[in-house]
Amino acid sequence: MSDKAQLAQDTSQHPLRTQDVEVMLDALRLAATNDELFNFLLDVTTPRELSEMAQRLHVAQLLSGGMAYAAIEKETGASAATIARVSKCLQYGNTGYTTILKRLEEE
Repeated sequence: MSDKAQLAQDTSQHPLRTQDVEVMLDALRLAATNDELFNFLLDVTTPRELSEMAQRLHVAQLLSGGMAYAAIEKETGASAATIARVSKCLQYGNTGYTTILKRLEEE
C-alpha cells in the first residue's frame, strides 16, 4: 500500500489531529439535530466559512456527477481555483469527500 493510500485510511497520526481537533470532532457528533448542528456551526465559524464549506460540498457532488468545471462555476458561483481544489481532493485526498458523498447518496 502506498504512503498516500495508508494516510487516507489512517489519519490518526496526521499533524492536524490535535487534542483540540479531537474535541471538535466529538462536539460535531454530539449534535442531536440539524438545528443543533447548524447553531453550533454558526457559533464556531463565520457565515462566510459555513457558506464556503457548503459550496465545496456542492462542488464535490457536481464533480462526482461528471459536471464540467464551467457549468459548476456557473451553477455554484465557486471560483475555478475552488473547483480545482475540490477536484484534487476527490482524486488524491483523504477520502473524506468520497465517503460522505456515498453516504449522502444512500440516504
